[in-house]
Amino acid sequence: METGKQERNLLLISGLITGSGILTVSFLAKGSLDYATGGIVAGIWMAFLLVHLFLRTTGHNGDPVLLPVASVLTGLGLTLLLRLSSDLFYLQALWLVIGLAVFTGTVFIFQNPDRFAGYKYVLGGIGLILLLSAILFGVDIGGHRSWIIVGPVRFQPSEFAKLFVILFLAAYLSERREVIAFATRRYGPLVLPQPRFIAPLMAVWMLAMVMLVAQRDLGSALLYFGITVIMTYMASGRFTYIALGAFLFLAGSTLCYFLYSHVQVRVDIWLDPWKDPNGKAYQVVQSLFALGSGGILGTGLTYGYPKMIPEVHTDFIFAVIGEELGFVGSAAVMLVYLLFIYRSFRIAMKTVNSFSTLVAAGLAVFLALQVFLIVGGVTKFFPLTGITLPWVSYGGSSMVANFVLLGMLYSISEVRRNHEK
Repeated sequence: METGKQERNLLLISGLITGSGILTVSFLAKGSLDYATGGIVAGIWMAFLLVHLFLRTTGHNGDPVLLPVASVLTGLGLTLLLRLSSDLFYLQALWLVIGLAVFTGTVFIFQNPDRFAGYKYVLGGIGLILLLSAILFGVDIGGHRSWIIVGPVRFQPSEFAKLFVILFLAAYLSERREVIAFATRRYGPLVLPQPRFIAPLMAVWMLAMVMLVAQRDLGSALLYFGITVIMTYMASGRFTYIALGAFLFLAGSTLCYFLYSHVQVRVDIWLDPWKDPNGKAYQVVQSLFALGSGGILGTGLTYGYPKMIPEVHTDFIFAVIGEELGFVGSAAVMLVYLLFIYRSFRIAMKTVNSFSTLVAAGLAVFLALQVFLIVGGVTKFFPLTGITLPWVSYGGSSMVANFVLLGMLYSISEVRRNHEK
């Protein structure tokens, strides 16, 4: 009961934050309160509360911080999208409701995580099939072939494939934890396990990487690479895997630079965006100007010029945060993500078996890498990757996939709490 009360109070606070932000943007844009927008805000707030009440009354007692954190981030995303385009706001609100329904279903489906460990090759196969579907049936949008269009709906299979690959990695690594940690073969300065022990792991990873490179979705490829290396390190405790991963990363990055022109463009922009500030580097340059003009407290909602940045609602939405909410607002958003990642690792550390531990830790790493890559790209700390900011950027596939991630973490935290009683 105590955790349910905490979750409800946090949801009420997040609802007030979301409501005040959206209604402020609506009032400043139109000069009066928009009752339709207000109705959508109230409906979304009620949707979160109904999901909370339904789960608690049906006996679920997951971590009380996870759902409110997602509520704050989705509320921020809706506020910014309303400021950019009312059409995007309405569509994202619809995807949010669908995401909440999927989250609820995931909590029930994943309430016994251990049973998924026995289907590791099935899970890995589903992930690869999703990636392959984009190659066979996808269309080229934004320089990479990762979208499938069915009627009025378009989605990215790779958003969901990541979750299946994480489940496969967690199942395989938890089963072979000892043999992966026990290294007996020396390859130059590196000492690794027998090849037969890591062959299935490397095979699935290599297939996923090849498919992603074929799609030219190198941002997702980098996510897969980072997740595989870090999860293997967490399971084995051997720094050798980090060293090997760093070498493969440098070698793969160099190869991709020479193979793909759009990778060359992104690296060149990263190294010196001022060579072509009105051409290929226009997005990055405008993003830097936006972040710089935001200062400490920002220009205020609706008082910036975010529409000068192309595709600002997806890849560059963090630039809007930096311009209109300033350094303080940007730091607050990063702290919210850090809170979610901290709670995820806390869940992982308190689970009762290695599979659930690795799933929770893998999901935390996945979210942390995603935030790092997109914020690093917007601030020119890292080359652009085309990754979306979880729960904030516009995108139906990303929104639904992130709510699946949320449901998995919620269920794992629930199992841990049941064992604590």
